[in-house]
Amino acid sequence: MAKKIVTEMSFLDHLEELRWLLVRSTIAIIIMAIATYFISDYLFDVIIFGPTRPTFFTYVFFCDLAHQLGVDSICITDLSFVIQNTEMEGQVNIFVWMCILCGFILSFPYILWEIWRFISPALYHNEKKNARLFIVVSSLLFFLGVLFGYFIIIPMSINFVATFTISDVVVNQFTIDSYIGLVKTSVLAGGLFFELPIIIYFLTALGLVTPQILRQYWKYAVIAILIIAAIVTPPDVVSQTIVALPMLLIYEISILISKLVYKKQKD
Repeated sequence: MAKKIVTEMSFLDHLEELRWLLVRSTIAIIIMAIATYFISDYLFDVIIFGPTRPTFFTYVFFCDLAHQLGVDSICITDLSFVIQNTEMEGQVNIFVWMCILCGFILSFPYILWEIWRFISPALYHNEKKNARLFIVVSSLLFFLGVLFGYFIIIPMSINFVATFTISDVVVNQFTIDSYIGLVKTSVLAGGLFFELPIIIYFLTALGLVTPQILRQYWKYAVIAILIIAAIVTPPDVVSQTIVALPMLLIYEISILISKLVYKKQKD
């Protein structure tokens, strides 16, 4: 049986460790945010506002795919909307918060390492050896989720809201806050959702979740994922499938991980 290394710490000691975890993580985010400042022109012009242009990679890819499938309806040649700033400090606030967001994304592996250091005293000795694997896998899943949100969720959402109209009288003029809100929500939600297998691993290890429970709620998860895919994509099956399949795959992987952990605990 694996030995568990336990270090006796008081409640205040745990709070002190948590405080320093937050301090060091915040410093890491600030450092990466400052580094982002030096590429801010590329960050905003090419990355953040890239999905507003018909030449964006996702639109071109879907158009080529549509031609191969004999479907022309999802080719995008024009995105008729304007992004405007309506507050005096609006662009300054957006600049600062987007640099902080990028700082958080870039420093995510370090934050995971800090979290591992915080929880490691409660783990078994053999579990502590998995620190490197935990950080690598969790970081990879997070970055894949961020890319999924950026290349799939954001352009699909923009295409939908830009082409949807109730009348020709109405002109789409989106505020920069609403656009940046879409970007932040999509990349963060994508990154955190792709962490689901890791979360399920720990919840199963703690006995809070079982593979039976996950399988029992599988149909509800499928319905929820399909609804999300229908909301953020144009009304065509191809786009909805492209969004829904990776999310369903992540859920299935989470069930598989839960089974492996549950079986190991029973042995």
